[in-house]
Amino acid sequence: MAQPPTGLTRRRRRLTDAQTERRMLDAGVAMVGRTGLTVSVEHLGFEDVIREAQVSRSTVYRRWPYKDLYFSDLLRELATGATPAAVSDEATALAGIARRLRERLDWLADDDRRLDLLLDVIRDGVRHDFETMRGSVEWRTYLALHATYLSVEDAELRTDLESALAHAEQSFVDRIADAWERLGTLLGYRLRPGSGMTFEVLARLLSADLRGHVLMALASPDAGDRTVMAQPPGTAGHTAWTLPALAAAGIALTYFEPDPSVEWTEARITSVRDEIARLGGTQEA
Repeated sequence: MAQPPTGLTRRRRRLTDAQTERRMLDAGVAMVGRTGLTVSVEHLGFEDVIREAQVSRSTVYRRWPYKDLYFSDLLRELATGATPAAVSDEATALAGIARRLRERLDWLADDDRRLDLLLDVIRDGVRHDFETMRGSVEWRTYLALHATYLSVEDAELRTDLESALAHAEQSFVDRIADAWERLGTLLGYRLRPGSGMTFEVLARLLSADLRGHVLMALASPDAGDRTVMAQPPGTAGHTAWTLPALAAAGIALTYFEPDPSVEWTEARITSVRDEIARLGGTQEA
């Protein structure tokens, strides 16, 4: 039986121009994912990307006669697929929230304990999101894209990047808003009537604050780890808080209040238990 050619005798399957383009963009995205964007893509070697993509040089140069044309398309690709790290690790965050809620189910029927539970979830959730963003090449790329597009001279490319990043940012905000609305509803909280606050605006405030702390931590590594003893309004005593978590709790407590229409009956607690199970991907809480 004839053996397939190997080594130097093996011919690479000829790719279409569209397949070559896709491989080149995927290879560029993968390389940026390993190294970060560093405010541009100029640190990537065009020939290195071709080798990474394992495509024909002649086909690549037919598609992009100049490397700058490729880098423009790569920036568009990165901006279109941009996802902040906190979103990409959402499943882990939800599992952590569900675990914390399961540990404190007996707190649900007590108003004071329920506030403590809300603050526990905020403390743990912000810590998780902070660590995810601080250690993520993906987030640094997302941040660098925002800085990069402002310095792009090509007006059409700049408009394309701005539009793609705006879409990614809105998607990010929507998911944060949905998560906080679900958490508030689950624990019997609502936004204060007459405050003018919406969950979308709340999400933007929380996101901006967390990103500010992550940026501070780039120059001061202990900025997100340092704790202070604080007593948020309505709580029984002082506890240790990281600065990002304390800021998020302050924002939440400014606009959250117990929903007077919610009665913590056995049926309600059972319903919450079932929802917690769904959050954590378990069959029972």
